[in-house]
Amino acid sequence: MKILVVGAGATGGYFGALLARAGRDVTFLVRPGRAAVLRTRGLRITGKGTEDWEPLTPQLALADELSEPYDLILLAVKATALDAAVEAIRPAVGPSTTIMPFLNGLAHVDRLTAEFGADAVLGGVVKVVTTLTPEGDIVRLAPLSQLTFGEQAGGLSKRVEEIREVLDVPGIDAVASADALGAMWSKWAFIVTMGALTCLGRGTVGEVNAVAGGSSLGPALLAEASAVAAAAGYPVPSGELDFTRTVVTTQGSSLVPSLYRDVVDGRPTEAEHLFGDLTARARTAGVATPLLDLATLQLRVHEHRVGGGQ
Repeated sequence: MKILVVGAGATGGYFGALLARAGRDVTFLVRPGRAAVLRTRGLRITGKGTEDWEPLTPQLALADELSEPYDLILLAVKATALDAAVEAIRPAVGPSTTIMPFLNGLAHVDRLTAEFGADAVLGGVVKVVTTLTPEGDIVRLAPLSQLTFGEQAGGLSKRVEEIREVLDVPGIDAVASADALGAMWSKWAFIVTMGALTCLGRGTVGEVNAVAGGSSLGPALLAEASAVAAAAGYPVPSGELDFTRTVVTTQGSSLVPSLYRDVVDGRPTEAEHLFGDLTARARTAGVATPLLDLATLQLRVHEHRVGGGQ
């Protein structure tokens, strides 16, 4: 199976490297700058448990070098890079190509489905704790490394099982799901709850919970997000709701999501993809989300500022 990994950053680079190390036929679609780094340094992964991993010499392709279809395309880019990625992969998409995106939220699934058809696009969720160093190396911060994916229509199919077998290599927990969209909604609810909590509270989870009234904010945000998911037909399982409530009310927690770090550092975020889309779906479904609406407004002001509008 020919695999094209779009992006060789902290997520795509990590999973693509594990697949390549296991002998899978993997090509990374990268930009010229990233290609130069990888050709010079190789694809390096560091962190506990990777001490004996040699730098990988990856197969690379630039957008203008794609000319034949791939069997599987793993799309691991930021939402802000989705439009460019859609155009870049067109030459790599054939009648039998399966596209497996691992962005957060659901707007990207709608976009990819509109471009390539529902049969070509799977739903998917990634769980991994990695980051990229200034030198371009990938640091594994925890051993968690899971890919959950499945048909948009639900159920288990032959192709999903075949893909699971290909992705089931050392270091990757590949899970074929009969409810991939449900898994995506659950993760989406968690992400916007965490993002809104820290952005509205302007601090870590522990700092928000340390002040009067702070401990009620996380559960209130979760209630709004999960209500939108339920209205869409994908109620968040009770166990995941309990987990998220625990995370967002933990005293002394230093946890902050990447979205909040981007805000603090003055970088663009995935605000519209994650918050704008969710609140729009809430309005369509008639679900009130006043706290998430406020977080969305705050993030839009941030985007306006860092985008040069202020």
